[in-house]
Amino acid sequence: MTVTMDAAALQAFLAQDFGQVAEDFSVERADAAGVTLRLRVVTRHLRPGGTVSGPAMFGLADVAMYLAILSRIGPVALAVTTNCAIDFMRKPHAGVDLLAQARVLKLGRSLAVGDVLLFSEGGPEPVARASLTYAIPPA
Repeated sequence: MTVTMDAAALQAFLAQDFGQVAEDFSVERADAAGVTLRLRVVTRHLRPGGTVSGPAMFGLADVAMYLAILSRIGPVALAVTTNCAIDFMRKPHAGVDLLAQARVLKLGRSLAVGDVLLFSEGGPEPVARASLTYAIPPA
């Protein structure tokens, strides 16, 4: 698969079009295999007990898949999530960022399907797995 937007272009897109959340994320990698996105975990991402909240983990998976799709089709701001299923498998490690590894499994003209694995930084086992479908607007 050809990459249309690299990590720097995806980060710039986030800053320009999604400034409200851009500072939470860092695009670590964007290549033919997919996208790795970092969630810079801060206090607002935590729930009682000191673990990363489910909504923060969902947001990371969603943004990672969005960027993985854009890395292939270019800056299409109106591509939207149509389905997401997420499995929370283990408690994230405290005090470290989360990393999402997103890959596009099928890219059609109007739909894209992919999966995302979430890891605590430095941890070998995924903390969550998500399957997402995106609608791509007509050109």
